[in-house]
Amino acid sequence: MEIIKLIGVVIVIIGFALKFDTIATVVLAGLVTGLVAGMSPMEILNTLGDSFIKQRTATLFVLTLPCIGICERYGLKEKAIDFIRSIKNATTGRVIFLYQAIRTASAAFSLRLGGHPQFVRPIIVPMAEGAASAKYGELTEEETDVIRGASAAAENYGNFYAQNCFMGASGTLLIVSTLVEQGFEVTAAQIAGWSIPIAVISVVVGFIRSIMIDSKINKMAGERSEAE
Repeated sequence: MEIIKLIGVVIVIIGFALKFDTIATVVLAGLVTGLVAGMSPMEILNTLGDSFIKQRTATLFVLTLPCIGICERYGLKEKAIDFIRSIKNATTGRVIFLYQAIRTASAAFSLRLGGHPQFVRPIIVPMAEGAASAKYGELTEEETDVIRGASAAAENYGNFYAQNCFMGASGTLLIVSTLVEQGFEVTAAQIAGWSIPIAVISVVVGFIRSIMIDSKINKMAGERSEAE
């Protein structure tokens, strides 16, 4: 029964649903799948090792975490807040939209600017919170959550919808190879060209969303003032 080899998928689903340790769940799923497929323990270990070596670049962001921690320790967050407070007419929505626009442009040219741990958490969130606190005073936990969620979303929108605008991007090449295998004759230039309108639309939606964010924070701050 070939279907039994999919037991690894079941293990991953159950492990994630029960909130077990992610790495342990994935490794267990790989071991069980290998044994069911008739692989020896050494073959399973070799496969896991080869996969780790080939994908090790995915963990390089960890190297940036100590640097970010040191910068925050020596006042990066406070400096970002002070900088935003010194800018007239700066609002939370405008700060977040500006970042999304910059992130979209950088992703379109495959420039690795941004990222949640490298840029959003230590830079954008404090700047967006600083713009709100300069106007409304000390923020509540609910208001902070809204700002942080919107900042994280800006990173996702800017990166996701624009990364395929670059012909040499891995996502673009993956789309091309997949479509070619299915019998569709396409080129990387075509995929990149079709992706540009989507990226432009995402920026327009981001602008509308920034107005909605400012409106929501303004409403929350007004309700807080009335309650006080």
